[in-house]
Amino acid sequence: MDQFKGQARLPKFAVPKRYDLTLKPDLTACRFAGSVAVELNIVAATSFIVLNAAELSIANGSVSFTNRDSSKVLKPSSVALFEDDEILVLEFPETVPIGLGVLAIQFEGTLNDRMKGFYRSTYEHNGEKKNMAVTQFEPADARRCFPCWDEPAFKATFKITLDVPSELIALSNMPIVEEKIDGNFKTVSYQESPIMSTYLVAVVVGLFDYVEDHTSDGVKVRVYSQIGKTNQGKFALHVAVKTLELFKDYFATPYSLPKLDMIAIPDFAAGAMENYGLVTYRETALLYDDQHSAAANKQRVATVVAHELAHQWFGNLVTMEWWTHLWLNEGFATWVSYLATDSLFPEWKIWTQFLDEITAGLKLDGLAESHPIEVEINHAGEIDEIFDAISYRKGASVIRMLQSYLGAEPFQRSLASYIKKYACSNAKTEDLWAALEEGSGEPVNKIMTTWTKQQGYPVVSVKATDQKLEFNQSRFLSSGAEGEGQWIVPVTLSFGSYDVRKNFLLQTKSETLDVKEFLGTSIEDKGVDSWIKLNVDQTGFYRVKYDELLATKLRHAVEKQLLTATDRFGILDDLYALTVARQESLTSLINLMGAYRDEVDYVVLSNLITISYKIESISADAVPDLLEHLKQFFINLFQYTAERLGWDPKPGESHLDAMLRGEILTALALFGHDLTLDEASRRFQAFLEDRNTPLLPPDIRKATYVAVMQRASKSNRLGYDSLLKIYRETDLSQEKTRILGSLASSPDPDLILEVLNFLLTSEVRNQDVVFGLPSSREGRDVAWAWLKEHWETLLKAYGSGFLITRFVGATVSPFASFEKAKEVEEFFATRGKPSITRTLKQSLERVSINANLVESVKNEKNLADTVKELAYKKY
Repeated sequence: MDQFKGQARLPKFAVPKRYDLTLKPDLTACRFAGSVAVELNIVAATSFIVLNAAELSIANGSVSFTNRDSSKVLKPSSVALFEDDEILVLEFPETVPIGLGVLAIQFEGTLNDRMKGFYRSTYEHNGEKKNMAVTQFEPADARRCFPCWDEPAFKATFKITLDVPSELIALSNMPIVEEKIDGNFKTVSYQESPIMSTYLVAVVVGLFDYVEDHTSDGVKVRVYSQIGKTNQGKFALHVAVKTLELFKDYFATPYSLPKLDMIAIPDFAAGAMENYGLVTYRETALLYDDQHSAAANKQRVATVVAHELAHQWFGNLVTMEWWTHLWLNEGFATWVSYLATDSLFPEWKIWTQFLDEITAGLKLDGLAESHPIEVEINHAGEIDEIFDAISYRKGASVIRMLQSYLGAEPFQRSLASYIKKYACSNAKTEDLWAALEEGSGEPVNKIMTTWTKQQGYPVVSVKATDQKLEFNQSRFLSSGAEGEGQWIVPVTLSFGSYDVRKNFLLQTKSETLDVKEFLGTSIEDKGVDSWIKLNVDQTGFYRVKYDELLATKLRHAVEKQLLTATDRFGILDDLYALTVARQESLTSLINLMGAYRDEVDYVVLSNLITISYKIESISADAVPDLLEHLKQFFINLFQYTAERLGWDPKPGESHLDAMLRGEILTALALFGHDLTLDEASRRFQAFLEDRNTPLLPPDIRKATYVAVMQRASKSNRLGYDSLLKIYRETDLSQEKTRILGSLASSPDPDLILEVLNFLLTSEVRNQDVVFGLPSSREGRDVAWAWLKEHWETLLKAYGSGFLITRFVGATVSPFASFEKAKEVEEFFATRGKPSITRTLKQSLERVSINANLVESVKNEKNLADTVKELAYKKY
């Protein structure tokens, strides 16, 4: 039996075709019993059957294999469950005959509280606390519910039956065929599913209500929620119906099931899960309350619903062959969710916000401890860690880059043929490239291999001499180190106007381009309006470094608003990344930021705010004497927008202005702007007296809560205690999340420690604890001490899922000294777990990047003069 231990994949000598699965959850004892009969095709001579199982007790006497042709029943001579490998090995006294047969197994398990496998979630009904039973099987946890071939390539059909208390709602992937009530229990049988992977099987049992609609071609769509919250499901229902119709056209293939249920689960580790026909969500990602949800919540619901429904085609109908190709699922669903949201809500200008996806991908991929898009997976324990910004965000970004290069129409046509070809089957990255190559006539495989099989991305340096541009590419690393690698880069350029463009593939380390036809004279002789912008509209996944002449002209173009919002964003973000990598000075970055004083675009200002937080944090360590001047500069920078937007929503204002108001006010509060803090305090007081006051609409609540916490401390705790009171009163998950995300922004370390301890009480759901972790400089030492003290507790609660990585990243990454990095390394040397290895290395790399940046900023000659001049400049 030992030959099967330590293997990445199951042996291929038995292939499942159909599962007949019965489950009986006991919601009081938090246990479940079940039986499964798996139709197998034995394709090679063997006396073993090996499948996945974990945390289950198998009734040994119940295991049998019946050959279909001879009806001979074989009983295994040995049944062994190897927990480390999560496999069940059945050894038979004779060779199992080749051909079809049925493997029968009975089993029992625990409805765990770890939000994976078959687990329990709690809710209140009429003041009474109750349990519901929920499944979360992706990536490799169906094996915790029933013995199965728990790999994406082993697709089969599923016939599911549930035995449940008769008053409860029981849902699965398919519609109900029959319900038999027997006293207090009922047996619910579902239609057999189409062929699908085990990670998409789903079951939910509890008390729910729903709202319902239909698509134009008759697919029944429902949104389930706790009783009393059904109105909050109406917005998601509208998005789902429209999105199913849109994707049917886009993929030229109809949705393949008769119904689609979407359900809000109170305890849920991820944002949502695309189970075929029964999509599960966190409440914050599905429910929207007109009175109490912010514009950002509305957008979140729309993009998450679109993302999960994209998976019904890309992931469920066509499934990745192995987790190496996870990005095919996640990168694609992320990209296409923007396509759908833009179609439904064009006024949101969602494609400009796609820049946030690109930036998150670039940030993680700028680390030496990143990984390629296609990453080798050798153990189920490694899969969780690749549900990250590389698979989702870099994945989505390279798809957008490719679509932009090939053109929207050939791209869509090729995708539709790929879906048709691999429907009900599995595909690899190369299969998608082949379909796109065939549909476009372009060398897609050759180009894209450089982006998916090697980690990282290039910085393209451009230098102007006379009537030529010199391009160089090298791997960009945030550490400033020299990196290996070469890419085929789709370079796009604009010359002084978006009507004058040039596109080419940079296929070598360096290339010189004659641009005489675009300029007519040398670049040096052209006026300041003759800007040249690379990576037009930021469709490419790379950084750009301009020489001084080109950078000066671009700064002028930013000031004069001659560029699109996406290009204004790109110029800022690239210079910021080069500053972090110590290839440009902080002085030059602050000079450029000054050019954005009249900026009005949401996504550009949002990034300016993010960058200003980072500069404040680094400067506090490097040049503390400059800190107050820097804060004044940032207050000046955002004052214009704050005055334009005010505190109160304006009739007919845009969705983006509604989101921006909250972010700008939060920034002014964090930079200590007294007028903002005073006004927040006044409005908060009105809200405490009347929860329906128009003075505190949802879009400014988070900003107000953060402002209140700026003046809260252990000795002045009124604001803190008031926020806890609101937290305890509300049953809206979004409001709870807003409060949790504000509490630790207090500058008082003693109060932050109290917040951290509150996070571990039963008042905060495990899924939400990470929202309360401090990200401030003031909070980092106390958070680290707290993490060390509670590490065993956290490991017990989160150690088997991806949430544990969030604790490590959030606590370690804010540090900026080599001594602290050493201390962290020593602590984890004896407490490491495979599931945090990658995150820990990435976090330590970030600490050393911060530490080097602090040293570099200390030595900048003109920084103080520049900051002081800009901080008090009258405009």
